[in-house]
Amino acid sequence: MAYSKIRQPKLSDVIEQQVESLIREGTLRPGEKLPPERELARQFDVSRPSVREAILRLEAKGLLYRRHGGGTYVQDSLWQSVSDPLIGLLAQHSESQFDLLEMRHALEGIAAYYAALRGTEDDLLRINHYHLAIQKAQDSGDLDAEADAVIDYQITVTEAAHNVVLLHLVRAMGPILKQNVRSNFELLYSRREMLTKVSGHRARIYEAIVARQPEKAREESNSHLAFLEEILLERNREQSRRERSLRRLQQRKD
Repeated sequence: MAYSKIRQPKLSDVIEQQVESLIREGTLRPGEKLPPERELARQFDVSRPSVREAILRLEAKGLLYRRHGGGTYVQDSLWQSVSDPLIGLLAQHSESQFDLLEMRHALEGIAAYYAALRGTEDDLLRINHYHLAIQKAQDSGDLDAEADAVIDYQITVTEAAHNVVLLHLVRAMGPILKQNVRSNFELLYSRREMLTKVSGHRARIYEAIVARQPEKAREESNSHLAFLEEILLERNREQSRRERSLRRLQQRKD
């Protein structure tokens, strides 16, 4: 019987595969700077030419890019597949806000479930950090900062779910999710008692995750989003009543 020779993989191929794995699992994030070639060669225990060859191939694939004199970075646009024009288009229609909330039920509910089930101690520490960051941003009264903090928190929860497809989907939807969150805050800030309730919902989701109660975490996430849906429905009903009143007044004048 003839046996085939087992070929050892090139070192550059191994490096390329490891970096791709780090990007795929979300450890290397969009825009993140890689260590210098010298440091990478030391970490991989290989020569710099092997590292350089791997980086060149990853650049050719569009996963990395170089800044002249500034190092090598993970491509910023890897997960930003939802464009600004589309965000603006969706923002113009109230029905789209309900569609986004329905989508958030699926994404955030399952992320909270698996974060409670699979999150490591380090994951829970990071979730705690971003949970506190939301409160700090809320205290500042800066809606943009608060929306950013909520998205950072949600991405961190999704990272703790350890599902790479879910993570990349949430990152891809980041701009639209932020627009939806900010729009909701504009409404909530006009009714402060609602803002307090939403903060309570978020706290219960967080508590269920760190207590490692998956079903409760998902249930609290869905309850939170259902509450937001009801607020939006009420606002739309108020707008409809106001528009009808204005039409009746206009008819009387005519």
